[in-house]
Amino acid sequence: MGTLTDLQKAIFEEVKQKLPQNVSLVHEISELLGVSYDSAYRRIRGVKSLSLDELFTICSHFGIPLDPHFGVKGNKVLFESMFVEPEKIGIKEWLQKIHSDILRMAEVKEARIIYAARDIPFYHFFQIPEIAAFKVFFWQKTLFRFPEYIDRKFSIGGYDSGIQELGTKILLTSIKIPTREIWNEDTFSIFLRQIEYYWISGLFEKVEEVLILCDKLEQWLRHLESQAERGYKFLYGMEPSGVEDSFRLYENEVVLNDNTILARLDGRKITYLTYNVISLLVTTDQTFNDSIEKYLTGLMRESILISASAARERSRFFNRLIHQVHLFREKIRSQP
Repeated sequence: MGTLTDLQKAIFEEVKQKLPQNVSLVHEISELLGVSYDSAYRRIRGVKSLSLDELFTICSHFGIPLDPHFGVKGNKVLFESMFVEPEKIGIKEWLQKIHSDILRMAEVKEARIIYAARDIPFYHFFQIPEIAAFKVFFWQKTLFRFPEYIDRKFSIGGYDSGIQELGTKILLTSIKIPTREIWNEDTFSIFLRQIEYYWISGLFEKVEEVLILCDKLEQWLRHLESQAERGYKFLYGMEPSGVEDSFRLYENEVVLNDNTILARLDGRKITYLTYNVISLLVTTDQTFNDSIEKYLTGLMRESILISASAARERSRFFNRLIHQVHLFREKIRSQP
């Protein structure tokens, strides 16, 4: 970085990139620093220098690391956290934050997501409300142990329609963004095992709802297969429509140890790393994101493309998953 003015302009450019297109940079800086619009504009243009306090306030608020701007190289990477915590941040608040990020992604001219999925990408669940109902309940009761869920059993009818509405909004936006997803057989098997665990543990309010979920799982998998076949995502139950080659699905039989998401947005990159299954660490660190992109690109090369023209590989993959559902359904029916 050359001069302090260059540094200041670079900081404001990063802030601008983080804001939705319909949000005024001048307004945001004016509100954050408690100065007039004219004073905020002069700082943005570099006419008036930022004080150290103002620089710290802006960088802290927007999660902007200063080291790269000063040419400092090191092993530290700055992350923003998007987490769920009982009695503080619920599933709705978590979804609202993700919806905000997805909307920003959809606004840019060139966006692309690469998703290495150890667990099924969560937006797929909202294609079928019954599937989403179970997954959201599992998160709240078993994963995060929300106090109000301690003594509750799962019932499809107890699903919060507000959560489904938020999830559908995310789904409607995400299907417009070109996506490459890397799965393996365990990506689905983990989810099926969670349902089986609830059944064995007597955590279904109505046992017949386990069979309903099995039927919905099969419909859901066939819909995922249909999207992979067409090469684009579309809503379940709707007429297929989308941009060709906007959805590529890969199978990796060896390496998928975590959930890693890389978004490319008009040349910028954002990485989302999961912890505690669905909580997220988010960074715009260029060096880190470059290394993640290199890793994910290599992972795709070592994977089998099972979308579009890869009919045999795709059928083999989804038939194996559906066979798992059939075996589970027969196990349930065989119980006295």
